[in-house]
Amino acid sequence: MLDRLHRVGYGDAVDVLSDVVGTARTGRPHSARVTHTAPFGRWFPATSAAGFHVALQGGCWVLPSGAEPIRLGPGDVVFFPTGAAHGIADDPATPLVPAPASPGAARYGAAANGRAPATVLLCGAYLLDRAAAHPLLRDLPEVIHLPAGPGRHPELRTAAELLGAELRDPPRPGADAMLPALLDLLLLHILRAWFADRRADAGGGWAAALHDPHVSAALRAIHADPGRPWTVEELGRRARLSRAAFARRFTRLVGRPPLAYLTWWRLTTAARLLRTGDAPVAAIARQVGYASPYAFTHAFKRQYGTPPGAYRTAGRAS
Repeated sequence: MLDRLHRVGYGDAVDVLSDVVGTARTGRPHSARVTHTAPFGRWFPATSAAGFHVALQGGCWVLPSGAEPIRLGPGDVVFFPTGAAHGIADDPATPLVPAPASPGAARYGAAANGRAPATVLLCGAYLLDRAAAHPLLRDLPEVIHLPAGPGRHPELRTAAELLGAELRDPPRPGADAMLPALLDLLLLHILRAWFADRRADAGGGWAAALHDPHVSAALRAIHADPGRPWTVEELGRRARLSRAAFARRFTRLVGRPPLAYLTWWRLTTAARLLRTGDAPVAAIARQVGYASPYAFTHAFKRQYGTPPGAYRTAGRAS
């Protein structure tokens, strides 16, 4: 499987996607398997969480705010990276009522009121730290629709089916550990599928960067070892390009020069380490490539507006 991913130019992107998800995700994701019978209409207001719906059975309409309705059929996935407001209904003309505040409250399904189920949806949300959001996530559209079809994204379909099966009533032993892992797996497969679909027309941006063999090689090197004292020349050698050609190509696709991206990623990694671990600030500074804690503190404060210690304290108090 990994060999095949490398052959299509995707292997270099896998670690970057994992880092993006691991850095931006916060808290515990939640999900629900919900059965609807027509007529039904639910309205989901805008939120800071990224949300998704997968049609496991039947079909419905997704009604993005200010955009054309999307028909969701069996196996189709719709993803809202920025938590945009939207509706779900059996028909675009059906009135919408507010959805339950927390899908987790109905995690193992909703009753069909004794009638034949019309639509079974797998719904969920991921809490994201917008302050740590990678530009890859900001590059995504408000709505991503991944239609099902023969041979299209089989791993995504499998992940959705596994999650849907795990959410059946009653819960099975190990569900509390299984569900977060399956939700993370589903998110990675959604992102993989989107960028794979964008490969053919990736004229610029992160879709192009992940599929470009030169730029993706440099990105993988940076993400694998952000603390290394990288130079543009060395990254260019990893990319198998001259220094000037590499710098131009990287800047065009990524949106910032190589060393500017390296600095940003070092500090983003440091922010995650501060929030999730107990290592001293000096140790984190060395880990992300700063020989001096003072230089690290100055750079961190410039990016986050607060010193590392205060950032850690505020994160644990929230």
